Amino acid sequence: MRTRRTDDAGDMIDARGSGGGLGRAGKGAGGLGLTGVLILLAIQLLSGGEVSIPAGFDPSAAIANGSAPVRSSKEEDSLAQFSGRVAADIQDVWTDLFRQDGSTYTRAKIVRYSGAVNTACGDATSAVGPFYCPGDQRVYLDMSFYADMRDELGATGDFAWAYVISHELGHHVQELTGTFDEVQKAERDDPQAGEGAQGLSVRTELQADCYAGVWAHAAYGYGQLDAGDLQEAFGAAQAVGDDRLQGAGGGTVRPDTFTHGTSRQRQHWFEVGYESGRPGSCDTFAPDRI
Repeated sequence: MRTRRTDDAGDMIDARGSGGGLGRAGKGAGGLGLTGVLILLAIQLLSGGEVSIPAGFDPSAAIANGSAPVRSSKEEDSLAQFSGRVAADIQDVWTDLFRQDGSTYTRAKIVRYSGAVNTACGDATSAVGPFYCPGDQRVYLDMSFYADMRDELGATGDFAWAYVISHELGHHVQELTGTFDEVQKAERDDPQAGEGAQGLSVRTELQADCYAGVWAHAAYGYGQLDAGDLQEAFGAAQAVGDDRLQGAGGGTVRPDTFTHGTSRQRQHWFEVGYESGRPGSCDTFAPDRI
C-alpha cells in the first residue's frame, strides 16, 4: 500500500526500554484476540509517501534461548516509519468522518514498545500482542508481531499489518463514541452478556474490524491500495478468528469461550465496512445473531 502522509503527525511514541511489570493489560484493553495463544502456538497476534516494507523484511531476525528479538535498527525503523504513517492516515480519515458527523476526533497515540510496557490498563508484555487501552487512549504495538503474523499465522503483507493498526484504532473510535462505556455498563448489569459467540465481547471486536474496513474504503478512494492488499487484510482477519486459533494444532473449538469472532465473521465485518465506507453500517450490536 501507499501512504498519503510523509510524517506520522506526531502520533508515535517510542517507549522501548521503558520496562514494565510481568502482568497483563486489564479487561478494558481491546486487542486482536491472541491473548494466551502465544503459550500454545509460540505466537500471539493478532503508502503517497511510497514508504513500503522491504521484501524479506524481518523485524525480529532471531530469537535465541528465549532472549529478546535481535533486530537491525534499519529494519525496525522501516517498520516503525511505515506504522506511523499508516496510523496517521487512518486518524486523518477518522478526523474527516467525525467532522462530517458534527463531532470532533481526538487523536490516539501509537506507542512502540519492546519487551514490556506500563499502561493505564495495567502492565503488559509483548505476549499480549497489539492492543488498545481506553484508559490512556493509546494503541500499543510491539514491532516483532509483524514477523509473528507472517511466520506463525500466515498473515503476510504490509496491508495485513495496516489491518492490525486500523483494528486497534477502531477501538479508539469506540472509546470516543461511548461504545466502551455502554458495553461495560451492560456487562456490569449482566456479567454473562459479554460472553460467548453472540456476546458483547465478540460484537465489540467485530465492530472494530468493521471500522478497519471503513478506513480501507477511504484508502481505496485515495488510490492507496495495491493489487492484493485486500486479500492481505482478509488473510489477517481470518488468521485471528477464534475458531482458527482454537483449532490450531488440533485444539477444541469452543464457541462459548469466543471473544473476538470466527474467521468468517471477522472477514465479513471488515468487508461490510469496506463496501459501505460508513461507520453507521458497523452496528454489530443490533442483530440478534451475528
